[in-house]
Amino acid sequence: MSPRRKQSNKPPLKRRATSTPKSVQRTGRDRLAGQWFSKLVALQARLRAPGGCPWDREQTHESLRKFLVEETYEVLDAMESGDPRKFHSELGDLLLQVVFHSILAEETGKFTISDVIESVHEKMMRRHPHVFGDAKAKDSAAVLKNWEQIKAAERASSASEKEADTSADSILSGVPRSLPAALEAYQLTRRASHVGFDWDDIAGVLDKLDEEKNELRDTLPKDAGPGKITSPSKQLEEEAGDLLFAAVNVVRFLGVDPEIALKKANRKFKERFAWMEAAAAREGLRFADLPRERMEELWNQSKMHC
Repeated sequence: MSPRRKQSNKPPLKRRATSTPKSVQRTGRDRLAGQWFSKLVALQARLRAPGGCPWDREQTHESLRKFLVEETYEVLDAMESGDPRKFHSELGDLLLQVVFHSILAEETGKFTISDVIESVHEKMMRRHPHVFGDAKAKDSAAVLKNWEQIKAAERASSASEKEADTSADSILSGVPRSLPAALEAYQLTRRASHVGFDWDDIAGVLDKLDEEKNELRDTLPKDAGPGKITSPSKQLEEEAGDLLFAAVNVVRFLGVDPEIALKKANRKFKERFAWMEAAAAREGLRFADLPRERMEELWNQSKMHC
């Protein structure tokens, strides 16, 4: 049973009638999941209540931000591990973050976990008119195009007169600025592609990448020596960004998530570098003391091991 909470002076939140589509059948497993979910909500509420956990009672939406990000990446790591036990455990940790934020919001009368669930349920119904309405979608491309248009319409209708501007109904206005840069570039180009603004084939995207490489090369200081550039100009920074953006576009066109692909590349580099350090140690040397030629030899060897 959920612990009693301090009553808020704010008016109760309004509820909208909602129902499960008739074609969706609930199973015994669904009902069991509902019971466990109720227990999780009650447990977290108990931790926040007087006499609960001191750490939980100190948390705010802001203090929990880093945990939300960390848990998301841990879910991705668990997914890649192929371990179903680890995967479902990490998904549970991520679910806890949703519950935690909802309880914090309920304490101040803003919304409840029921509002969160109802909101996503209605959103999925609304954004699948080809399933729950009369709209038609012959393939997934049509579904994604409709999806982005529906989202843009939702953003435009929810904007207040004070906040309304020419970008309120943009397909791209819903991409969070707080996303990592590579993921933001991916989302921007992905959404644009859903409404037909895209290259015809991979050759065009690769040509664009070459174009950006050449523009970056032309921007390099004429007196730059063989070493690294320590004080890049604003133009050089801009061209470097254009090159990275084009690279993300290539990856996106190939159907690959750049954030996940780059994470894997980072992990591979880390494993190979660690192998080189261990190889140098076996020779009684520090990797940092090896000549560049020997480093390159070890790097090539690491590719056969990692």
